[in-house]
Amino acid sequence: MRVLLADDHSLFRAGVASLLRAWGMEVVGQAGDGLEAIALTRRLRPDLILMDIDMPRCGGLQATRLIKAELPDVRIVIVTVSDEDDHLFEAVRSGAEGYMLKGMDEEELERTLDAIAAGEPALSPALAARVLDEFARLGRAGQERTPDGPELTPRETDVLRHVAAGATNREVAAALVVSEHTVNFHMKNILHKLHLRNRAQAVAYAIRTGLLTGDPEA
Repeated sequence: MRVLLADDHSLFRAGVASLLRAWGMEVVGQAGDGLEAIALTRRLRPDLILMDIDMPRCGGLQATRLIKAELPDVRIVIVTVSDEDDHLFEAVRSGAEGYMLKGMDEEELERTLDAIAAGEPALSPALAARVLDEFARLGRAGQERTPDGPELTPRETDVLRHVAAGATNREVAAALVVSEHTVNFHMKNILHKLHLRNRAQAVAYAIRTGLLTGDPEA
């Protein structure tokens, strides 16, 4: 993957860049704030941005929203010291594909980046549980419900139910006896129909609209 690092601490950027290069990834650029991250993304078109939250001039969450609005195919993972729920939930709403804490060890970072390369979301089980709990709470409270949303096909609904239950694309393919390519195709259609940016937002949609009230088909 071609990676852009956005963090206002140059020493942290240097350390992460060294690890990424050792793992065969290309660090195409480094930004010290959100505005620089936006400009470099436009020019370099990286596959992935590792984005800090607290940066001068323009913070990481604002930069994420702006980049996703202009270049939605660029994957963004927030890397921060903050484990506050507000930051976590806002990152998902802003379109980030993942959220990682700077306290992670090298092995966890490598596993997470491998998951991102495979198209999976980058959330630790603990953080993923907090996101799901929050959106489930919103669903129970009747907030942000969209009963008249776009109609998904039965197969797309099956795929979304499995994904919302935590299955990877490979696991969905095995459960539905289809190819992983077919699952990827359905997920693209789901995101397009629902006007969502990524897998995490699709999971949130499934929860708040009550799609998980029934079990996924085996």
